[in-house]
Amino acid sequence: MGASWAICKRELRAYFTTPLAYVFIVIFVAMNGATAFFFGGFFDRGQADLQPLFSFLPWLYLFLIPAVSMRLWAEERKSGTLELMMTLPVSTTQAVFGKFLAAWIFTGIALSLTFPIWITVNYLGNPDNGVIIASYLGGLLMAGSYLAIGGFVSAMTRNQVIAFVIGAAVIFLFMMSSLELVLGMFQGWAPTLVVDLVQSMSFLVHYDAIVRGVIDVRDLIFYLSIMGVFIFANVVVVDLKKGG
Repeated sequence: MGASWAICKRELRAYFTTPLAYVFIVIFVAMNGATAFFFGGFFDRGQADLQPLFSFLPWLYLFLIPAVSMRLWAEERKSGTLELMMTLPVSTTQAVFGKFLAAWIFTGIALSLTFPIWITVNYLGNPDNGVIIASYLGGLLMAGSYLAIGGFVSAMTRNQVIAFVIGAAVIFLFMMSSLELVLGMFQGWAPTLVVDLVQSMSFLVHYDAIVRGVIDVRDLIFYLSIMGVFIFANVVVVDLKKGG
C-alpha cells in the first residue's frame, strides 16, 4: 500500500503542475452549475434538494471522466516512461492502483467543489441532507467505475484520443443497457435471467437507487465489482505490454 500511495501522490502532483487539473475543475463545476440551474430548473422546481445536479452528473461524467483517464497509461506508453516506471521497486498492481487512486481522488476533489450549491439549498430550505450525502456517494462510486474502465482502455493504446473515444463508448454501453430499446434486442429469444443480467449492468439503474437515498448493498457491490474487474484487467494489460 505504501508504494501505491507514493505513486498516487506523484500522480496528484502531476495533475496540479499542468493546466489539466484547473481546466477540468473549472469546466466540471461550471457545467454542473449550468445543468442544475438552467436545464434542471433548480429554482423553478420549488424543492429544496440537489436532484437537478445529480440527475445530469452521469452524462457530464461520460465526457469528462474519459478526459482524465485517457492519459493514465497512454501517455506513459507514448513517452516511453512505462518501462522506466516498471523498473522501480513496485509491482504492476501497486502502480495501477496508485494511478487509479490518484485519478479518483482528483475527481472527488472536483465533485466536492459543488458544495456551494449544497449550502445554497440549506439556506433556502430544509433539504434531506442524508439523501444528498448518499447522492455524493453515488457520484463518487460512479466516477470510480468510469475511471477503472477508462484506465483499462488507456493501457491498451498509445493514443490518448483513441483512449478517450473508446473509453466513452464502453461507458455509454454500460449506461444504455437498461433502456427498453436495448432490452428489446434480448427479449423474445433470451431467457429472462439474461435480460435481467443485461439490465443490471446499467450504471444508471444502480445510481438512481442511491441518489434516491436508498443505499443497497447490491448497488455498492456492483460498483466495487466493476472497479475491481477493470483494475485487474488493467494490471493484466500493463503486464502484457511490459512483457512485449
